Amino acid sequence: MAVALYVRVSTVRQAKADLSIPDQLNQLRAWCREHGFTVAKEYVEPGASATDDRRPVFQQMMEDATRKPFAFEAIIVHSRSRFFRDMYGTLHYERMLRQAGAELISITQPTTDDENGQLLKNLISMMDGYSSQENAKHTSRTMKENARRGFFNGSRAPFGYQVVPTDIPGHKGKVRKQLAVDDLEAPVVRQIFDLYRHGLDGKPMGMKAIATHLNAAGTLMRGRPWRIQKLHDLLGDPTYRGEYRYNMRDSRTGLLRPESEWIRYAVESIVDAETFEAVRRIREGRDPNGEAPARTRTLTLPTLLTGLLSCEHCGKAMTLATGKSGRYKYYKCCNKMSIGPAVCQTPNLPMEKLDRLILERLVDKVLTPERVTELLKDWLRHQALSQTAADARVGQLGRSLQATDDALTNLYRAIERGVIDLDSSLQLRVNELRDQREQVLAELALAKREKPSARNVSPKQVAYACQRLRYLLLDPGRGYGKQLLSLLVTEIRVGTTSIQMSGETAALNEAVSKMKMGTSLEKVPSFISDWRARDDSNVRPLPSEGN
Repeated sequence: MAVALYVRVSTVRQAKADLSIPDQLNQLRAWCREHGFTVAKEYVEPGASATDDRRPVFQQMMEDATRKPFAFEAIIVHSRSRFFRDMYGTLHYERMLRQAGAELISITQPTTDDENGQLLKNLISMMDGYSSQENAKHTSRTMKENARRGFFNGSRAPFGYQVVPTDIPGHKGKVRKQLAVDDLEAPVVRQIFDLYRHGLDGKPMGMKAIATHLNAAGTLMRGRPWRIQKLHDLLGDPTYRGEYRYNMRDSRTGLLRPESEWIRYAVESIVDAETFEAVRRIREGRDPNGEAPARTRTLTLPTLLTGLLSCEHCGKAMTLATGKSGRYKYYKCCNKMSIGPAVCQTPNLPMEKLDRLILERLVDKVLTPERVTELLKDWLRHQALSQTAADARVGQLGRSLQATDDALTNLYRAIERGVIDLDSSLQLRVNELRDQREQVLAELALAKREKPSARNVSPKQVAYACQRLRYLLLDPGRGYGKQLLSLLVTEIRVGTTSIQMSGETAALNEAVSKMKMGTSLEKVPSFISDWRARDDSNVRPLPSEGN
């Protein structure tokens, strides 16, 4: 009979620190040889709890077990707790196996197939579940007390910090750990807070703009590109002003616990309290769901070009100014407003005339089928090259993964045949290969997720999109001019004799490709709210929880 072996430990740390997995494998292989079973496949899960089914190796095994033609007739485990530590989960997955003509066999907890055997299986599963809950309760109590004393429970510190051991003994002979400022990462954290608070070169910056700026400069987050969600979490985390919070969320459900259950303790701060509070106020003001007066004013502001205009002479932003008790409205350099007219040569520009001029030039010079086709042609060619490079990267990582799997398989076979002995040095090599495999898997998943998708647009699609965009931009009654302009244009630089507009071809491609052919010109395209849920450069954030 062909069978599969499943071995598991609860944490990656356990997989690296002891020989539990090799010992489980050796016992299972010996048991199969003794009973005349053929091992068709081995499934090794280093670092996953059996209290739920969120285990990639476990899910792959169940898929293999229930997919025709069936690869094996039984799953062999050391004990039933390796398979599942919950009675209902065990019953569910055992039923799936039975429907596929397979069974679950424990080499240390043999049972019969009659009613008594089923009762014993259920009792074992109930005891495994109870034991797991008790262990979790005791572990949680110990970790809470550790946090109350100001020690760090996690293995990976927040960005900007590092975990350092103390000389205070902890559980099972280990030393307790604390958070300390990382001198290499902390300046990046301060830069992020400064960019969000003050902007860059006089231009405000949201989380999307900051992420783009950092990634373009090669300032990555521990080797990975910055993402908007990570910046959102970082800017709202009170750890950076010196207050670390533990036990905020239920690890099983992900739900926020009552604030009374949170545990707070002091750590070394990276930004001062004034900076953190200023950033918090800005975030609230930009929150589309918030009630801050600043946000309300931004939403109702009638100016079309606010946030896009900048002065070519001094690089500062241009904003709305009024004259004659509000009878006249014009755009004025912020430097001239704050310091005086002598500091800048750029003239004040009548608001209505400049709004109309910008829209007409955008429509006449850019949003024509010929011009858009030319712009997208170069961008699509660049995307094709990026996709080729991404495919090559995915292929390289796939080959690395296969090489690592082959190396592990060869080692397991050599150990099984008695060619080499499983000593401490060999165990270290096995752990290194597993770590390497996990790293390659993570990089492969990231490469696949970030690989640009192949995309093309037809001449009819371009012509239709241009027509629809022109209509929406030039019809003031529709009220979508500002939102579309913010999508297509990133900056408008105003000089004494010229005005320059710049934008991103990727945004233009997004707008053109998402226009649905045949839709009425009157209907607002769906990408408007999807592309820019807010008036600044951020996507809509999750509600801040302070962490």
